[in-house]
Amino acid sequence: MNATPGGADPALWLPEPWRIERVRRELSDTFTLELQPTAGGAPLRFLPGQFNMLYAFGLGEVPISISGDPEADGPLVHTIRAVGPVTEAMRRLVPGDVLGVRGPFGSCWPVSGAEAEGCDLVIVAGGVGLAPLRPAILHVLRHRQRFGQVCIFYGARTPADILYRHELRRWRGQFDLLVDVTVDRATQDWAGRVGVVPRLVEGGGYDPQHTLALVCGPEIMMRHTARALLARGVRRERIHVSMERNMKCAVGLCGHCQFGPHFVCRDGPVFRFDVIEALMTVDGL
Repeated sequence: MNATPGGADPALWLPEPWRIERVRRELSDTFTLELQPTAGGAPLRFLPGQFNMLYAFGLGEVPISISGDPEADGPLVHTIRAVGPVTEAMRRLVPGDVLGVRGPFGSCWPVSGAEAEGCDLVIVAGGVGLAPLRPAILHVLRHRQRFGQVCIFYGARTPADILYRHELRRWRGQFDLLVDVTVDRATQDWAGRVGVVPRLVEGGGYDPQHTLALVCGPEIMMRHTARALLARGVRRERIHVSMERNMKCAVGLCGHCQFGPHFVCRDGPVFRFDVIEALMTVDGL
């Protein structure tokens, strides 16, 4: 479902100014910006899994998934990893600075329709991939009675790379959630699991025949996680992955994000695994 279909509205090309209300340092290279419209306008309405284009004046724009609560009237929230000149510049911003925002764009996690209601949910994130999944998790927590078992499996490279550590700890304390965390490489003070996140999927805690899976992280992690889910009996069409790669214009015109017959910004970033499974194994695509 696209809240803003590609290219039809010229206003989609024009970023609107939003003022930074708060900056949170999450990890050494990752930070969260909370934004408010400069003119005191209404909150931006979005669906879990959608993204915005954030514009750093004088430098350019980047696609960033929205990581806030889709049903809250609070600030617009984006968690960003600094990986290039635009996001490095954004890391230096402080409250009161202004960014350009256009969006929202893209498809969404299918958590609000009949496909998900009454089913078990398996939410699997790797690294900063937890940020695009956070709106879906917040939606599920807000409407917890609509779902069966809910499992959140998260993997990070090291304990120092665990995103949203305090929220993970709070979610883990809820009696109606299964939350498990693993790291690739442990430190001396780490007493939790060690290993890749697909191993958590293998452990179960859900009914594969009645499960909807949401997966976001590095592509190799998503491929292996999907295989682990398939091995447990989850159907291909019930696995959804977020392909956040090479997006530039957000409306499917520039062609940078073409992925076989698809444009990630227009047809994704959330795809059913059975739709793109073959493409994910093509070298260099």
